[in-house]
Amino acid sequence: MMQLESQVLNLDPTSQVLGQEPIILFGILLLVILVVPILFERLRLPALVGLVCSGIVLGPSGWHLFKPESLMMRLLSDLGLFYLMFIAGLEFKFQFFRQQKGCSLVFGSLTFTLPLILGTLGGRFFGLGWYGSILIGCLLASHSLLAYPIISRLGVLNNKAIAMTMGATVFSDIGSLLILSVCLSIVDHGAFNLNQIIRIFGSVIIYFMLVLVGFNWAVKEFLRRSGDDEGNKFLCVFLSVFMSVVIAQLMGLDTIVGFFVAGLAVNEAVGEGAVKEKLIFIGSVLFIPIFFMYLGLKIDLPVLFKGYNTIKLLLIIFVVLIASKFMASVLAKLLYRYKWQEILTIWSLSIPLVETTLAVVLAGYQSRLLSPEVLNSVIVLVLITATLGPWLTRLVAGDGVGLTGSIAPETSPIKSPYQESESGNPNLTIVVPVYNPQTQKHLIEMAALLANQSQGKILPLAIAHATSQMDTPQLEVAWQRSEKLLAKAIAQSQLLGAKAEPLLRIDDAFAPGICRAAREQKANLIIMGWGKRTGLRARLLGNVIDNVLWASHCPVAVARLVESPKRIQRILVPIENIVTPTLTAVQFAQTLADANQAQVTVLNVCVNEANRRQRRTGAIQVAARRSQLSQLVSKLTLANPPEVQVITHEDVAQAILQAARLYDLVVLPLTRNRTTPGGLAMSDITNELARQLTCSIIIFGEPQQNQKLVFSKRIPNQTITV
Repeated sequence: MMQLESQVLNLDPTSQVLGQEPIILFGILLLVILVVPILFERLRLPALVGLVCSGIVLGPSGWHLFKPESLMMRLLSDLGLFYLMFIAGLEFKFQFFRQQKGCSLVFGSLTFTLPLILGTLGGRFFGLGWYGSILIGCLLASHSLLAYPIISRLGVLNNKAIAMTMGATVFSDIGSLLILSVCLSIVDHGAFNLNQIIRIFGSVIIYFMLVLVGFNWAVKEFLRRSGDDEGNKFLCVFLSVFMSVVIAQLMGLDTIVGFFVAGLAVNEAVGEGAVKEKLIFIGSVLFIPIFFMYLGLKIDLPVLFKGYNTIKLLLIIFVVLIASKFMASVLAKLLYRYKWQEILTIWSLSIPLVETTLAVVLAGYQSRLLSPEVLNSVIVLVLITATLGPWLTRLVAGDGVGLTGSIAPETSPIKSPYQESESGNPNLTIVVPVYNPQTQKHLIEMAALLANQSQGKILPLAIAHATSQMDTPQLEVAWQRSEKLLAKAIAQSQLLGAKAEPLLRIDDAFAPGICRAAREQKANLIIMGWGKRTGLRARLLGNVIDNVLWASHCPVAVARLVESPKRIQRILVPIENIVTPTLTAVQFAQTLADANQAQVTVLNVCVNEANRRQRRTGAIQVAARRSQLSQLVSKLTLANPPEVQVITHEDVAQAILQAARLYDLVVLPLTRNRTTPGGLAMSDITNELARQLTCSIIIFGEPQQNQKLVFSKRIPNQTITV
């Protein structure tokens, strides 16, 4: 009795109290999910690494605050795993598979079969049974496209090799999940039987046809008939997921397969939009991070480091993974004659193992086919590959110059009819949302300069925020305030000699109101004032500027002007990569410069390779970039072409900051990308520059690629399009 009391007294009182309160534990989970990913991303490490490490610290191997066997953690982690597999199917890009269908099937077979065979042999070498060894090969056969944002930013998605790799993802993932289902089914029935294998594969074929074809058609028909009601869309998607999982269980397939196939089934039916964004948002903000924390709880550090066998297993499966993926890439080179840079890039893209690998190893562990040592080793392997793969992609892809081969000759981008006036001359129509009187003056001045230069007009826009009731006193107050702001904007525009037409709109949200008004008025440009991210809602869901940048049909210039635009004499436009340069931003800057008789400089920073490769290649690389960038800028056929500079430096951001000291305005291009949560592909360099620059700044957001935009400036007998 005395011993028991002594042990209780020796317990950490904080851990004892916290561990008994589910509400406190859930609050700690939310705090970790909010803070840890931000810290690790600042360290340039994947957020999932930080979450797994947090699980180790807070779990049995650390503070003993969370227990992996607790009902709350098991429930939330299961939801996270299911959501992870569903989103993996929902985010798959079918266009890449269609573009390179044949090559994707061939490479998918290679990158799936080689790791499967070598991984199985490695498992047998380590002493595992046949089913456990097959699962080792199975979890190595898939890959996750963690480096997609990197290649998207480089603008090399249309490269044949990269498109092939993306198309092969669904083949390798489905193959891994099918073999997992077969192994688990055989274990459940207790014997290996040829008739049983045939029955399982027959069930799989029927299941895929039913879900991928039938559910896809049913969801599309329902969404087409139900209109734009988001609630109906959510219920339809969740019902499809539920039915898909139920049918998978009835056919003897693993539940994980049902969630993944359900994501594939509703993928194209849901399309890109608010429903898909919110579906991904719910999982990526809450359930999936908790799942990664749960993985950290499952890691037993004493077991991981207690002996040579666990380390040996980790080394074996890591070497098998790297070697088999490289062999598959080399075979693809022999078949399709890709360049070595392309081969190294697709090799780096196929290294990361995340969702399918974790699903396979957890299912194998729960069915007792895999031991705790294997589970620990695979979780560590996931952390290593999630860090190594994107790093290798950045290293071998470089600036993307060697990956510019397109899939096929592209058709000319469609030119929107609203971008030109009836006379054929592009007259700029500029929407200027007015809300903050402190920034309104400079925004109207900039819009007036651009409108006068292109013989266009300004549309000052005020949004009166309202709910469904049109008789509320708050709406009347908002209406009167909006009228005052518009009157002030019109008076200022007239003083500047610009044509202006006020717009007053009632809407339930500012960002959609701005985007809808711009679309209705066939605007070419939206100019907004700078806004800061304040509060938790803005950080998670984005502020008005984020939402306008994501949804607008035309370019958006977000300006932080420290002085009158009339005083701007020198403008700097940094181009981060020259594979898909944002020439519209250059044309915008030149139009503004011509209004002030100012000078524009287009700057590209070539990272100094002297310490990494060979010193003699530096001058050649700079000369090649300057020539390529000059040719691209010359295609704009501007009356006053900008100056082109290419410099070498070890740090791109610091080089731009040093150059910006001599300029009055820096235009930072931002390419919108709807494939990522939040929709904005703002690079780390752009973020750092936006924080540190002290001169005037314009974040220039462009619509998605493959759109022709007229930014216009009138030149005799010429119409400039980008």
